Formats: sequence, structure tokens, C-alpha cells
Amino acid sequence: MSSSTSTSSPFSRSRTRLGKYELGKTLGEGSFAKVKYAKNIQTGENVAIKIINRDRVLRQNIMEQIKREISTMKLIRHPNVVRIFEVMASKTKIYIVLEYVHGGELFDEIARHGRLKEDEARRYFQQLINAVDYCHSRGVFHRDLKPENLLLDSFGILKVSDFGLSALSKQVRDDGLLHTACGTPNYVAPEVLTDKGYDGTTTDVWSCGVILFVLMAGYLPFDEPNLNALYRKILKATFSLPPWLSSSSKNLINRILDPDPLTRITIPEILEDEWFKKDYKPPPFEQDEDVNLDDIDAIFNGSDDHLVTERKEKPASVNAFELISRSKSFNLENLFEKQALVKRETQFTSRSPANEIISKIEETARPLGFSVQKKNYKMKLQGDRTGRKGHLAVATEVFEVAPSVHLVELRKTGGDTLEFHKFYKNFSSGLKDIVWTTEQTTEQPSEEKGS
Repeated sequence: MSSSTSTSSPFSRSRTRLGKYELGKTLGEGSFAKVKYAKNIQTGENVAIKIINRDRVLRQNIMEQIKREISTMKLIRHPNVVRIFEVMASKTKIYIVLEYVHGGELFDEIARHGRLKEDEARRYFQQLINAVDYCHSRGVFHRDLKPENLLLDSFGILKVSDFGLSALSKQVRDDGLLHTACGTPNYVAPEVLTDKGYDGTTTDVWSCGVILFVLMAGYLPFDEPNLNALYRKILKATFSLPPWLSSSSKNLINRILDPDPLTRITIPEILEDEWFKKDYKPPPFEQDEDVNLDDIDAIFNGSDDHLVTERKEKPASVNAFELISRSKSFNLENLFEKQALVKRETQFTSRSPANEIISKIEETARPLGFSVQKKNYKMKLQGDRTGRKGHLAVATEVFEVAPSVHLVELRKTGGDTLEFHKFYKNFSSGLKDIVWTTEQTTEQPSEEKGS
């Protein structure tokens, strides 16, 4: 690429600068952090930057957990684990520069295609076990393994991400067990639910077994709308294997999803399993020298030595090439196409001024039971009703395409995806007067049924 002043660059106008990085669109957002796409302007390398709010972390008393996540990721150097490059900080934020993995989540692969073919499922499972085995060898337990935390690069190589709930071996108590209940309910091991302590290695193995089941069956082995009913099934390991699985894969899944952690199959035993070993290739990589974690203390102790400044500007510009990649059509009715994968984000274009767009979104969202938080050209919409996965939360951002054209992006950041679709169906009807539709798109028939 040429310099950042090139008109063909998606970072050509009004981007936020952070040291040697230019920040792009938001890739994901959680309670305490968001992840943004970025580019190293010195090398041209694409990265992802996790941005953590210092004050919010301090208020929730989870600074040690965040520090643990960074330390954990610095310890891990493996081809199937997302790599951390560097850590920076400002007075108000912590920035973790990560390997950018742009193939999407393994969850999306399952949602697109349903269950995977056995050989493909085995290949992903082999890479997962390689990564988890290596993490355990470095004293790191992930504790929240699920398809949403497994990314795929452009070559289909699996990368384990999100060590926010991981635990280092030094946190184990005198009884040799961990005692913090965490993880995603459908993937959590029985012993985590009993509050009697658990071994981080065996709980990760259980989660790997649930993932293998999902890859090969296309659905969860334990799935109940009521948490108590779900926990009862998990505690007794009550599940049914689909008939299309091979007998050898069934045998392995049964040995992994053993409710007794003492008799559950171990990773060394998985590595020797006949089904697992088919076409198995150990990951080729060089072992790095011991990683020094002392520098991380400087980021968390308020030292001014590593401070950087994030320069915020007007709505980020998006050129025509990026616009095309973001949206297949400007037609509002076509934003939700009928497909197996339920989308968690959408966009529309508008020829209205940015301030008018922001006001219209707020005016439309409040009657639907959403509180609105505004900051610059970004908004957070928070639903007041509790759904099946908590309160629905939606993040919006306005990008400048041209002086008279804006792109508005909406992303589900909390709650259930289907509820997001129901919300948007009502929400979009209030936005029709600010949405730009061309003559070509307005001639297309709208699709009223299905969502």
C-alpha cells in the first residue's frame, strides 16, 4: 500500500490514530472492552487492537483478571493460538495489539453449513487439542472454550482466542483445584457446577468434547432454555449421539463427556485415540525462550513511560471500495437475507447529516424500550427487557462515505441474535425517511415473511 493519504485506502480520511496504528471498524464489543481493526502504518501489517476501559475495570475490581489475560497471552506462542504483539496504555485505556485473524469464528462456519463432514471436524478438533495441550504445558487453562472463541484464518487454520476467563496455574489453591465458577453454560464441565473445586485441565477437555459434538452434530449436546434443567443434564451427562456419527467418533465423545473428571479421558490419551490420529500432523513451530512478564507491570501501575494518545476525529470516512465490502445493497429490506446464519450486524446508507441520523436513531429507539448513550458519532442502545440471553444491546456507529453520504452500522453486542432481528424489524420502520435507496433497489420487491 502507498501512504495513508492515498484515496484508495480505507484509512484515507478521518481515521483515529493510536501511535503507529490507524484504527478502523469495530470487530467486537463486550462489557469491558472492544476490539478494533487496525493497521500498522510503518509496516502495513493488519492487526486487531483490544481496547479496555481502565475506569470500568477498576470499578468492577477486575484489574487483576485483565492483567492475567495479557500475561497469559504473552506466555503462549503457538500457531493455533492468537498471538499478542504488544501492550500500550493511555491515562484512561489499555490497548492490547493482537494478531488479526480475518477468517471469522468457527461458530459462523457451523451456522453457515450446519454440521461438518467428519474429516473436516477432525481437522479442527486436532488443532484445538494441539492448542489446549500447549496451553496446559505452560500452566494456562482457558476455561471458556467454545466455537465463538475459536477463529479461523484465511487458510482455515484454527486460532484459540479470548483468554479473559483463563487461569494461571499459580492461582490453584492448596488443594490443587480452581474454585472460580466461570465459562459459558452449555460448554461448562459438571465439576465446575458443584462448587467443590476442579482441575483446569479436565474442564478444558470437557469443553473440547462439547465443541467436537457441535462440529459433528450441528447442535449442542446440552441445551435447555431453563438453566436448572440445563445444569441437571450436564451434571449427569445426559445427551444422545446422532446416528450418523461413526462408532469410533462416538466412542471418543463418550470418553470426553464423562461426568466424572477422574475417569474422563486425558489429552495424552486423546492424542493416542485411533479416530483422532487419522491424518494427524503435529503443528510445526519453534519453541520460544521464556517470556518475561515484568514489562506488563509498567502498563498497570500508572507509569507514564508507555503512555500513548488516541486522537479522535469526526465520523470516520469509508471509501467506495470499503462500502461495497460492507454492504451488498443499499436497500433496507435486503439487509436481512434469508440464510442459515443469523446475522449479528447490519448497515444502511443515508444522505442525511450525521447529527440528524443520530437524533432519528434515538427518537426511534426510545419508544421501543431502549435507553440511549451517545458519544461523538457512536451510540449504545440498551433494552429494558430481559430476554433469553439477558438484555439486548446494540452498538451503532456513523461513517462518512462522502460529504453527503453516511454509512450507519448496527451491531448486536449483547442478548439474543433472533431478538436483535425482531427489534430491527420494528426499528427499521422508523428510519425509512433517512435511509437512502436508489431507483434500482426501490424497484425490487420487499420480502415480508421470515426473519
